[in-house]
Amino acid sequence: MKVIVGLGNPGAEYADTPHNLGFRAVDALAGMLGAAPWRDERRFKTLAAKATHGGETLWLLKPQTFMNASGESVGPFLRYHNAAAADLLVLHDDCDLPPGRLRVRPGGSAGGHNGLKSLITHVGTEAFARVRMGAGRQPGDPRGLIAHVLHRYTPAEALQADAEAAEAARAALCWLDRGLAEAQNRFNAPHTDPEPSGTLSK
Repeated sequence: MKVIVGLGNPGAEYADTPHNLGFRAVDALAGMLGAAPWRDERRFKTLAAKATHGGETLWLLKPQTFMNASGESVGPFLRYHNAAAADLLVLHDDCDLPPGRLRVRPGGSAGGHNGLKSLITHVGTEAFARVRMGAGRQPGDPRGLIAHVLHRYTPAEALQADAEAAEAARAALCWLDRGLAEAQNRFNAPHTDPEPSGTLSK
């Protein structure tokens, strides 16, 4: 069994914001896989969709806890289904990457991302794969980082976010079919991978 989690905040007011790129990507993946409709798994505080891929059960999750408490959903879900951290892939926004760029990573610290910090606490390890999705930021932006990740997309930004979400979904499929190393080879740009250093979460 594999579990793929998109990080974001529930509610219409957050739907079209950079901080919900993870939700956007897992929605795209659900469409590609023909997953069952999303259902409310209240005991795990998540929306869940189930699919079968390559003969293996796959769960897609959108935690409904708000970003900072995402681990309160994912940790219990993994334990209930006897899934290991090696079976987990997390799709999330990253302000240290420009919009449209992906980085597939095997694990590592939260790097200031409170959603990842919660996951690490409740899963009990940093050793789970991630697809970092570029949310960008402008040096000296007077809005501040939190305002940036929660701003509503313009129509042009929304189109770019849809394209990035589809690419992240394809990276997740590659992880499922060919493993982490191949996903990194195919989807990581050929330049230095910056360490996360300040993505704030709400």
